[in-house]
Amino acid sequence: MPLSSLTPLSTLRVSRHQIPALHLIPNTSLAPNRPLLIYHSVFPRTVTPSAIESHLTTIGTVVPAWRYTMYSTTHFHSTAHEVLCISSGKARLCFGGEENPGRVEEVVERGDVVIVPAGVGHRLLEDLAGGFEMVGSYEKGKSWDMCYGKKGEEDKVEQIKGLSWFRKDPVYGDDGPAVK
Repeated sequence: MPLSSLTPLSTLRVSRHQIPALHLIPNTSLAPNRPLLIYHSVFPRTVTPSAIESHLTTIGTVVPAWRYTMYSTTHFHSTAHEVLCISSGKARLCFGGEENPGRVEEVVERGDVVIVPAGVGHRLLEDLAGGFEMVGSYEKGKSWDMCYGKKGEEDKVEQIKGLSWFRKDPVYGDDGPAVK
């Protein structure tokens, strides 16, 4: 998929969210310069999962790892930032933990991209159209883990502080919102 078929950066709508910690879920509190990012309508509505994977591979910042929905249990990753490209359907997602007064609930749909910094709790609240699916990707050389904000995960949370951020935007390359 050529970069020219993406929504131009000049008209791209990006939502940036800082989310306070909730108990043992750090959210964006460990690195306030790394907000949760939602790129609205990046890819055309006709985009296929294969086309998304090809595009991400061409940019070269992340490696597509799976195609699936989102877990319905709040979880976060301590070893890698996550790039979620919505390839099918529409869903309401929760970021930050359901009990968090500073949580973010967003409706995302095919063509949107969500960049979830390590430590940000996230879960599926509702599949609004049936068949909600994403292409999940992680930085080259990074593997992902599953954390749930439970006792015993404190060392994992601490290691988030040492993670570097993207050098290039996973979707737009040198000039995208993740690196501005």
